[in-house]
Amino acid sequence: MSRKSATGPLVRKGASFPFQIAAVAWVDLLGYGAMISEAGFNPMHPKAHAAIRRIRAFHEQVASSSKRAFPTLVMNDGAVAYRDLSIRSHSVTQEFIVNAWNLFSAIRESELAAGYPGPRMVIAAGFRMRGRRAGMDQTAGHFGDLMLRFREKRIGAEEAIREASRMTRSFDVIPQLQANFAFTKAYVAESSGKAAGLGGSHCYIDLAFLNAPFPQWLGEPVLWKNAGLKMEATFAPLTNAPKWQHAKNSPRDALQVAQHLVGDEDVLGALQKAPRQSSREGL
Repeated sequence: MSRKSATGPLVRKGASFPFQIAAVAWVDLLGYGAMISEAGFNPMHPKAHAAIRRIRAFHEQVASSSKRAFPTLVMNDGAVAYRDLSIRSHSVTQEFIVNAWNLFSAIRESELAAGYPGPRMVIAAGFRMRGRRAGMDQTAGHFGDLMLRFREKRIGAEEAIREASRMTRSFDVIPQLQANFAFTKAYVAESSGKAAGLGGSHCYIDLAFLNAPFPQWLGEPVLWKNAGLKMEATFAPLTNAPKWQHAKNSPRDALQVAQHLVGDEDVLGALQKAPRQSSREGL
């Protein structure tokens, strides 16, 4: 079965491309750097106690909101959620936006209740290159040997599980976040803050995800630019939980997002012609 886009090209079921169209949500705790700075970056300082409690609560909120269709990576006082969009359905886009909003809302509620400034989130769209799980390669030989000894009954199940639990990687990578330009956009835009029009504890969404007319749960659009990286996008703050009342106003699928990003309705043809890196690309 093939899917016909709004502009006509057919997308064969199971079709694979060297680039994916990604959605990323980057969230950061406002004012956390100032808190730990006041403690002299010394975790034993009395003023550091509040900062430590704050970041632990943040990590717990991110962990409780994470799931298979909404994986996350925590980096100190920031976290990123990521997912590849679907060329065949807009529902993946919709689900990611809702999950991102729910994560932002949960963190913000906890933060404000504790008297903190709150988080800021940017949800962005972009291309990402495929990559392979290089981190897994570091332990592949050890794991293979473990499975061989288990199959040959040289070790029992309990010992195999215990040994597997102690495996550590000397190198790790999340392929979905490497050469991911949605991540770059989200991170740089959030970091630019008030000076670039993205101030306060708000959840900003890249309008590349959405069809006009824009939903009522959006605030005033902001044209964001970064001259150094030659990046620009239009964001708008979410003023309420995202909901779509009609199918005609549903968010864009991956192909429609890609068409918007490059300004070319034949972006599918360009994706199909793009050179592939390797048969071991993975994700």
